[in-house]
Amino acid sequence: MNVFATPVAPELARPRWRDELPTQYAELGQRLEPLLPCLEWPLHLPWIDAINRLKVERGATIMAHSYQSPEIFHGVADLTGDSLALAQAASRCESNLIVLCGVHFMAESAKILAPEKTVLIPDPEAGCSLASSITADDVRALRARHPGVPVVSYVNTSAAVKAQSDACCTSANAVDVVEAMGADRVIFLPDRFLGQHVARQTRVELILWHGQCEVHEKFTAAQARHARERFDARLVAHPECPPEVLAEADFVGSTSAMAGWLEREQPPRVALITECSMADNLRARFPATQFIKPCNLCPHMQKITLQNIHAALLHGRHAVEVPADVAAGARRALQRMLAVGRRPGA
Repeated sequence: MNVFATPVAPELARPRWRDELPTQYAELGQRLEPLLPCLEWPLHLPWIDAINRLKVERGATIMAHSYQSPEIFHGVADLTGDSLALAQAASRCESNLIVLCGVHFMAESAKILAPEKTVLIPDPEAGCSLASSITADDVRALRARHPGVPVVSYVNTSAAVKAQSDACCTSANAVDVVEAMGADRVIFLPDRFLGQHVARQTRVELILWHGQCEVHEKFTAAQARHARERFDARLVAHPECPPEVLAEADFVGSTSAMAGWLEREQPPRVALITECSMADNLRARFPATQFIKPCNLCPHMQKITLQNIHAALLHGRHAVEVPADVAAGARRALQRMLAVGRRPGA
């Protein structure tokens, strides 16, 4: 049955203001009040309401990455998390329809691990600078130059690159996956800064690619020091940042590890040296902590909006498809990652 052929109530197809909405969403409004400009809330609310009602009609599950803006992350998402959490959730999700609010490689991973389900991405142009920095041909050329050396690819890669890899990894489990290869040398790609961070934690020799994240590469050690000295803030950095930034940090970790650190430490002030929306979303969870910028917005994550999430649910756009042969190879690499998991506390 094609759920998108089923007509929906007019108010779901054309979101409009209803006077009862502020009362109906009072709890959400209180949670988002410190995260959004006050003028934005009335504009978002009809879309949030229509999406939440429409996903019930369609039997859909909305998944959102931690870098999604607060009105999406808190307002309409059923499941949230980092790349690994969303990949695992896709394979377990009971819904046959998934709307992936993130970038394209994440939607591909969901489709690969749940091939029988329909996976929609609200904007197919939501890409990733890391994913675009390397191709499957590049991986084949690396293998030819380093015969017999296993390849570990960060999940921020296309399905075609994953299919040419022996295993995938996230920033949370990269060290464990590298060491699980059982080799003295490993090709690690595409993020060179993450690779350098991993190399400092293992005796395995890493052959690195030259990719880097356009969000995290822009941070500087001077920004980090300013946040510490001006605001007396603790510094928490993502391992995709340059090494001189990581050297200034009190803690370096993945998106999920950052939240775990905040839970344990409860600092009065913290600078999250990562994507801005993640700091916004964590601010709701840790109201006693003051979040100090610097941060940078991911232009690709910002392509996902309430309006195109609504269009995805209304019209069934844009379905993600992965060729069967590519999906088989990428699934093997992802499953090898999931079998390794992540270190305790990572």
